[in-house]
Amino acid sequence: MRHRHAVQLRWSDPDLYGHVNHARALSLLEDARLTMGAGPDGGNAPPIILARLEVDYRRQLLYRAGESVDVESWVTRLGASSVTVRQDLHQDGEVAISLVAVLVHVADDASRPMTDAERAHWSTFSEDAAG
Repeated sequence: MRHRHAVQLRWSDPDLYGHVNHARALSLLEDARLTMGAGPDGGNAPPIILARLEVDYRRQLLYRAGESVDVESWVTRLGASSVTVRQDLHQDGEVAISLVAVLVHVADDASRPMTDAERAHWSTFSEDAAG
């Protein structure tokens, strides 16, 4: 199943032309990713680092005061210590930004295998998961 999260556009997000700055847009997607990783109880996520980020800006993301945009996130791959997440940010019913993020579970400044509970959590967001 896909994780869905509404993210509020902020006054500090746009540039002079009313477009959401490209770097600010990445923080909107990060907010959704952090919520996804926090687990069903909203607790603290285990230490995870961003190892890779691939971004496609598909259309202009416009700032409109008070508007929220929707982010869909899902898991495309589970490794021993890493999880690959795909995200689409939607505005006006269209994908404005797509990205692929590789997240690595860490301990003591090194990657570590995921626990069974972490693997089960991330698996719920796999396109192959039932639901």
